[in-house]
Amino acid sequence: MADPRIHRTTSHHVTWITLDRPEVRNALAPVDRDQLIGLLGEASRDPGTRAVVITGGGGAFCSGADLRGVAAGGERVVGDIARTLREGAQRLITGVLDCEKPVIAAVNGTAAGLGAHLALACDLVLAAESAAFIEVFVRRGLVPDGGGAYLLPRLVGPQRAKELMFFGDALAAADAERLGLVNRVVPDGDLEKTARAWAERLAAGPTRALALTKQLVNASLDSGRADALAAEAAAQEINMGSRDAREGVASFAERRTPTYEGR
Repeated sequence: MADPRIHRTTSHHVTWITLDRPEVRNALAPVDRDQLIGLLGEASRDPGTRAVVITGGGGAFCSGADLRGVAAGGERVVGDIARTLREGAQRLITGVLDCEKPVIAAVNGTAAGLGAHLALACDLVLAAESAAFIEVFVRRGLVPDGGGAYLLPRLVGPQRAKELMFFGDALAAADAERLGLVNRVVPDGDLEKTARAWAERLAAGPTRALALTKQLVNASLDSGRADALAAEAAAQEINMGSRDAREGVASFAERRTPTYEGR
């Protein structure tokens, strides 16, 4: 694209994905959403990528789905809306949850609607002091989508999730941290530096072990004890065949710092 709306750069095994539509506060049109899904898939497949950071340019993280041009009326075929959500917003959130590399959200401003859910689907969430999270759907007369009713109760419990979704009030970064939606709040000027430090630390870690750990934690929220323990045993069995696991055990026995290759 002559004027890219999403920028991707990779250094030190960290892929940075920056939304760049400042004129609409980084709202995601279908083409942007599909590109973001594609980039997450590429990050999973690429052995040179060992961590991902998603952030926004121009003072906003993401204001949600770009609804411009979406007609409020007109004849609809039953099933169209559900199909659009499955193939669009829900596929995006699933792409984050299923990415085989750890994903950090560096929330540099407003994260609203689908933008908030994009951030909350990430494995770790860093927020600038000026950031805010808004469950904006109720303001538009809409039901929360993009996995919001799945993600929020698991992060803050059902009562808090309903409060956020029923009222649609802006939640300041400090309050989001207090509720457990954010791992850490940092001064605006320190956000990129902190995200880079966290991502590079993850990128230097045992990539396959991190991927399997992510899968176990995500699946545990929907499984019983027996299934969770069986999945844990299977994951450890798979992981022990990796180079990084052998290096980790050897370095412990040899009393040295391990050097992981991501394999």
